[in-house]
Amino acid sequence: MSTPAPRTASVRRATSESTIELDLDLDGSGQSTIETTVPFFDHLLTAFAKHSLIDLTVRATGDIHIDAHHTVEDTAIVLGQAIRQALGDKAGISRYGDALVPLDEALAQAVVDISGRPYLVHSGEPEGYEFHLIGGHFTGSLVRHTFEAIAFHAGLTVHVTLVAGRDPHHIAEAEYKAFARAFRQAKSLDPLVQGIPSTKGAL
Repeated sequence: MSTPAPRTASVRRATSESTIELDLDLDGSGQSTIETTVPFFDHLLTAFAKHSLIDLTVRATGDIHIDAHHTVEDTAIVLGQAIRQALGDKAGISRYGDALVPLDEALAQAVVDISGRPYLVHSGEPEGYEFHLIGGHFTGSLVRHTFEAIAFHAGLTVHVTLVAGRDPHHIAEAEYKAFARAFRQAKSLDPLVQGIPSTKGAL
């Protein structure tokens, strides 16, 4: 019986706004080293790695003297590219995953389809959430923005719904943990799946 190919990826991206170096292993144990110069985003990516059981190393620098936006967005783009690369032809994956995750008063639901068709539906955040500043650098609007970048570049269909929540930190973290747990199910290898889980024969 042949050993499955490692589902790993290394992606480098450099622009006038940021430099990103990222390595991941989809079949890891949740270990991570995250250094984006945006502390709250480090926190979210650490939670994503831990709860999706991905080993993740990220080193990013950028023009945060202007805004955290470029560094955060570019890191999310590279993460999506690495996920797509590591998934390969997607043979044997479960494909679908869903999770409902609480964090104190916040409750978030995420559903993931490794479909090859990028799409994000993101709803439920309280009015004005996008303007909240979390951790001194990270705005609430970047939660949706990073989900968009990851979904588009990884080829994922993602639905994230905030069911309840008041604290901006709790809302963002619950959403990221729910996304991580749903992706963990979707990218897992299912011994009952023969080949690529699509009637089209490709994802």
